[in-house]
Amino acid sequence: MRGIIPGTILAFLESELQKLDGADARLADYFDVISGTSTGGLVTAMLAAPNEQNRPLFAAKDINDFYLENCPKIFHQDGSPLASAGKLIKSLKGPKYDGKILHSIVKEKLGDKRLHQTMTNIVIPTFDIKRLQPTIFSSYQVRYIYRHNS
Repeated sequence: MRGIIPGTILAFLESELQKLDGADARLADYFDVISGTSTGGLVTAMLAAPNEQNRPLFAAKDINDFYLENCPKIFHQDGSPLASAGKLIKSLKGPKYDGKILHSIVKEKLGDKRLHQTMTNIVIPTFDIKRLQPTIFSSYQVRYIYRHNS
């Protein structure tokens, strides 16, 4: 549930900006780059994904509701007495969560949005478990390639 504290801070910041510039103001309107890793990458995608009117799909105040509704499904916790030993063994074998539920929820919420469509530049550093190397998703890089190959 690590997205709750940043979600609260971002919702407060956006509400303060809305006091100055109106209810339609969104964080993506004010920042040249939004970045986050792990759960922050999900928050980044939510803040920068466009809707049909080419405005941010989510307001910052939507982040906490998303986490409260979906985290128990995405990050299922085993409450059994042997859960700690099981977690240790599983951690040696690979990622803690398989990502299937997260993938389906993100697909449901964000649809077929692509990196080059974001409302502002985003950077999401990740780690590819299969290749054992870092991978950086950058909308700036994708737009640059997209423009020069079109």
